[in-house]
Amino acid sequence: MAKQVRGFLYKSYMFRAKDPVIDELRTLVSDKYGKLNGAALTTIQSDGGPTAGCMKGWFFGTTRRPQSATVEAAGRAMGFKRVWQRMKG
Repeated sequence: MAKQVRGFLYKSYMFRAKDPVIDELRTLVSDKYGKLNGAALTTIQSDGGPTAGCMKGWFFGTTRRPQSATVEAAGRAMGFKRVWQRMKG
């Protein structure tokens, strides 16, 4: 069994369960394909995104912090790109 390592916590970026980018991607998939299912994930994979198994880990599994490169690949496979914007407040 692997040893659990505690990571550094950033004061400006904290979440308890999963990274908020997972919810953002879930919304993009639902908006583009009508619902989040295996067929949608397979389409994203065939269009150059991460594997369907990887995305199942995000949406239904225990993955809490996906890699930035795989998040970017999933978004771009659906025709989106991330943009930095000034925060409100």
